[in-house]
Amino acid sequence: MINRRVLGLVLGINQTLSWGMTFYLPAIVAGPAAASLGESPVAIIGAFSWSLLISAFCAPRVGRWIDAHGGRGALLISILVLAAGQALLAIAPNLAVWYIGWTVIGVGMAMGLYDAAFATAGTLLGTEAGPTITGITLLAGFASTVFWSLGAALIGWLGWRGLLFVYVAIMLLVNLPMVRLLVPPVGARVGTEPPKTAGGGRPGKLAAVCLATFFTLRWLITSAIAVHILPLLQGIGLTLAQAVLVAALIGPGQVAGRILEWTVGSRIGLLTRARLGALLFPLAAAALPIGGPIGAGAFALMYGMSNGILTINRGTLPLAMFGAAGYATMLGWFAVPVQLAQALAPTIAAPLVTGLPAADVLYLAAGLAFIAALLLLPLRLPRS
Repeated sequence: MINRRVLGLVLGINQTLSWGMTFYLPAIVAGPAAASLGESPVAIIGAFSWSLLISAFCAPRVGRWIDAHGGRGALLISILVLAAGQALLAIAPNLAVWYIGWTVIGVGMAMGLYDAAFATAGTLLGTEAGPTITGITLLAGFASTVFWSLGAALIGWLGWRGLLFVYVAIMLLVNLPMVRLLVPPVGARVGTEPPKTAGGGRPGKLAAVCLATFFTLRWLITSAIAVHILPLLQGIGLTLAQAVLVAALIGPGQVAGRILEWTVGSRIGLLTRARLGALLFPLAAAALPIGGPIGAGAFALMYGMSNGILTINRGTLPLAMFGAAGYATMLGWFAVPVQLAQALAPTIAAPLVTGLPAADVLYLAAGLAFIAALLLLPLRLPRS
């Protein structure tokens, strides 16, 4: 019998470690690495965008593999691959090896970040995986806070190469044995459902397109804002110190959204929760005219709550709508446009950020988020 709480805890810690030491790594090491390698920060950060493209390319194949073999093997291999990529970065003598390291990490991220963790829970628990997915995202919501703080504390002492070797050790000595010992093998999973078609009450291809487009638009916006958040906040009148403090509220907002999903979400239908979560971002823009840190802070908190809720929905909505059969494969295909959007968003947004008033950029993002929210309106959960 699978202990759902233990599974959620283990996968949550796994995701905290894997996200914190890969996706959130450039914020800490990009500057020192650029100086050490004699390259521009743009070239160094470009390797991270390249890794997201690699991850998008690999995601459908990883999803099919998890459906066939279960998720524990993919997570274990991902930890080894991520550690290898980190080691390559640590010894990189030039930009070419730096890009090779991020290529390896891109493969590892496809095998070991949220989609793989959600798929692991789905293949083990079937349609009952929703609360476990919520627990995973609740814990992993602290990844940026923990590893930005840890990285900033250690890099001055160890240097960026030493920090990467510490991350390799954490991957191999903590993450790997934890997943190996505490994530059940595929034989322990609940029985999978037989495939169901739209004629049997399951949504069809149009619903899948609406859902994939919704998540793609939202992750496009989120990735663009994540890169340009400080200039945007300064552009609406905040000082640099105020902008940093307001931006720091996004993380707690994400965790608050996930806590709400965890505690009171079960009283509201899943699609209703998703629609409300999607609308929180457009509503957040209504706080901007208040002005100053108060208006910006309210915007950041509501925007963070929206992101936190939708991160959960990215795992729970496809599972509830289309069932556990083929769930990992579907997540893999959904990941392709989402990760492409993540990789391209900063470049697409850059001319808007430099060419338009910051408030207009934020209102434009909120308007696009509202259009994305409309894609959830035609969706219906299958009849039981």
